[in-house]
Amino acid sequence: MKILAFGDIHGDIKQAQKLAEKAENENVDLVIICGDITYGEMSVSGIVGPFAKKKKKVILIPGNHETIATADFLAELYGATNLHGYSIKYRDIGFFGAGGANIGLFQLSENEIYGLLKKGFEGIKDSKKKIMITHVHPEGTLMEKFSDIFEGSRGLRKAVESFKPDFLLCSHVHEAEGLEEKIGKTRVINVGKKGKIIEI
Repeated sequence: MKILAFGDIHGDIKQAQKLAEKAENENVDLVIICGDITYGEMSVSGIVGPFAKKKKKVILIPGNHETIATADFLAELYGATNLHGYSIKYRDIGFFGAGGANIGLFQLSENEIYGLLKKGFEGIKDSKKKIMITHVHPEGTLMEKFSDIFEGSRGLRKAVESFKPDFLLCSHVHEAEGLEEKIGKTRVINVGKKGKIIEI
């Protein structure tokens, strides 16, 4: 499976169009949006639509710049899936996720982050490969060191160590875009605004 994952687009329509072209040119099976689709709930148009036009399957989660309701609205409008607290299977790969963050306009507590991921994991725990999708990054990672403002999430760290997904895709810290590291066997990738192609 070939995936194009990105986040932190903050209403940038031109970048969404560029990424939709990339998704088509690279013939990806799935597009994943790791939150901060909007900038403070503004500018929702033209972000998910370009991928829908190219008939790409889209999974998304809210960041800390939009509500769950906005993510639900965009998912429903464009036939995408809001993975916040849920799971989905494609072929033998299980995806589960939680949006929001431990800081910002739409905050979640650490217990809420862990609880949502636990709930999602239950639906895909028998999958051959598991991919966790979040907006925030885990505590104790290199990504955390790129920002004095955005602390990593303790709840997410606990979830990674408990559920041991093959991949964790996140964004949130703009300065850490493209950074890859490992927590145990889990490959942690900050996909960023430019996006990342992942082959599984």
